[in-house]
Amino acid sequence: MNLLERARLEDMNSSHLEMVLNWRNQEHIRAVMFHDRVISLEEHRKWFDRVKRDKRTIVKIFYLENVPVGVVNFTNIDFENGKCSWGFYIGDQSAPKGSGTLMGYLALNFIFDELNIRKLCAEIIDSNERSIRYHQRLGFRTEGVLKEHVLKNNQYVDVILMALFNKQWKEQKSKIRYMIEGMRV
Repeated sequence: MNLLERARLEDMNSSHLEMVLNWRNQEHIRAVMFHDRVISLEEHRKWFDRVKRDKRTIVKIFYLENVPVGVVNFTNIDFENGKCSWGFYIGDQSAPKGSGTLMGYLALNFIFDELNIRKLCAEIIDSNERSIRYHQRLGFRTEGVLKEHVLKNNQYVDVILMALFNKQWKEQKSKIRYMIEGMRV
């Protein structure tokens, strides 16, 4: 069984709440988020209640070998204009190298092939070079910079705007699949 057959995305449900909260509150994840304070369980539950009612948001849990290791969310889904934004992270620190690429591959197939979104947008804090490289590897291109847009550590920082179009993903996805098929976990 190849790696792609051992991975899947599932809708987040209430049984995932504490796990996702624990992931989200890890220092290395908070450090690259727009809002980097520790979140309480009560705040997290309120967020999830809003997400469940919001038709413009989808949250998926990424499983590898039947173990949840990450989360991906799509927000501001606009079917009229065919666009949305995304965010994600691998929460399980023991997840094998390449898990993020695999999660991205599944997420991009979902949003472009199943939901037929035309454009996927990302906003990345400029110091998060790892995420910028990740997006570039998946085929995203930089569209602009929001100068001094987010307050981090008492200093306003820039946010990089990146996007991937459905047509670009169709050109890029076979390369990503080939890379994934060469991974060993």
